[in-house]
Amino acid sequence: MGSTTIVRSTPATGIPPDAPAADAVREQLGRLLASPLFRSSKHYPKLLRHVVEQTLLGHAAGLKERSLGMEVFGRDPHYDTNADPVVRTSACEVRKRIAQYYHEPGRDTEIRIELPAGTYVPEFHYPEIRAVEPAPEPAPLLASLALRARPGLAELRERYGLVAVTIALAATILTTALLMGLGRPASALERFWAPVWDGADSVLVCLGVIRDPSRDGSAPPAPDPTQRQVMWNDRVAFADALTMARLTGLLEAHGKNYDIRGSSTLTLEDLHKRPAVLIGAFDNPWTLALSHALRFSLEFEESSHTPLIRDRQNPTRVLWRGDFQRPYSAVTEDYAIISRYLDPQVEGMVVTVAGMGKDGTTAAGEFVTDPRYLKTLASTAPADWASKNMQVVIATKVINGNSGPPRVLATYYW
Repeated sequence: MGSTTIVRSTPATGIPPDAPAADAVREQLGRLLASPLFRSSKHYPKLLRHVVEQTLLGHAAGLKERSLGMEVFGRDPHYDTNADPVVRTSACEVRKRIAQYYHEPGRDTEIRIELPAGTYVPEFHYPEIRAVEPAPEPAPLLASLALRARPGLAELRERYGLVAVTIALAATILTTALLMGLGRPASALERFWAPVWDGADSVLVCLGVIRDPSRDGSAPPAPDPTQRQVMWNDRVAFADALTMARLTGLLEAHGKNYDIRGSSTLTLEDLHKRPAVLIGAFDNPWTLALSHALRFSLEFEESSHTPLIRDRQNPTRVLWRGDFQRPYSAVTEDYAIISRYLDPQVEGMVVTVAGMGKDGTTAAGEFVTDPRYLKTLASTAPADWASKNMQVVIATKVINGNSGPPRVLATYYW
C-alpha cells in the first residue's frame, strides 16, 4: 500500500555568519577558475568571479538578472531578458561546472562555493568534517570466505583441483567488493538515480518536440518531408532544452552514457527494457501516455481548454489547474510532476520531468539534479524510498518570467 505525505521545501538563502573569510574564498575561487572546467571558457568564469566578488564586498542585493546582463555581458539597460536569457543559461552552466568540480576526488577538504538555484547570490561554506571511523570487521561469512582463499593457488590446485581455485578467487573478489562497498553512504541524489542508471549501458533522454502549426496533427507524416518540415520536427522548447542540459551534465558527472532523442522519432521498441527520462508533458506524448495511469497525472481538459493535475485516488477532484489562455505576464505560479517508476508497458525504469508550463519543467529539472532538494525530500520520505516507485508534485513561483525554487506539494510512494 502506498504512502502519501505533504511536505514543504524552503532552501536556505544568504551567507551564514560563520562563512569562510573573504581571502580564503578568493583563494578557493582561484582554484575553481584555474580548473579545466572554467579556464577554457570566456563567459562562465567572468560571471562566477563577478557574483563572488560583489557578494564579498557586501553588494549581494544588486545581483539581479538585468544588472548582471549589463555588467557581465554588456547588454543594453533595456534589453529583453525573456528574449535574451544569457544570464540564466550561463548561471545554469556555472552551477553544473561547480558541481562537477566538487565531485572530483580530493575536493572534499576545500571551501565550497555554491550558486544555489533560483538566485545569483553565491554561498560559501567550510568543508564538512567527517569523523574517521575504524574499518568494520568483516562479517563472519566474509571472513570465513577470505580465510579459505588464503592458501597459494598452486597449493589449492594440488589439493582440490581447478574448481577449488576458481571458487577461492571468486570468494576473494566478493570479499573485497563487499568490504569496499562499506564506504561513504550514497547521497540522496545518487539514491534517487541509482535505480535508473545502475546496470544500464546508457540512459535514454527524450525531449518533447513542437509540431509544425501549419500541419493538421491528424494527418499522416509526409513520405518525403521537406527541409522545413524536418526542421520543425527538431524544434524543442527552451525549458526542455535547459532541463536536458542539467540532466546530461549530471549523467556526465557520474560517468553515465546517454542517448538523446526527440519524442516524434521515438518508438515503443526504443523504450523497451531501457531506462528513460522523459522531459516535458504536453509537448511529449510519451510522458502523457506512460504516466496516464499513475496516481498523479497531467491532463488537458478539452471542455475548458486548461491543463490540470488530477489525483486518481480521487478522480473527480482537480488538485491544481493552469490557464494557457492567460497572458504570460499574469502567470504567478506553475506546477510539475516528477515520477520515477518501473513501467510494466516498457519493462524498464522511467523518470518523467514534466511541468504544466515551461516554468514547471524548469523547476522540475532543478529538483532532480540539485542535491539539496533531493536531500530535503529524503528527510521526510519512507526509509526505503530509494527502492520504491515514487511521484513528487511541485510548485514554483513565477516572477517576471523567471521560475523560483521548487516547493514540494505532495509525494506518493508505492
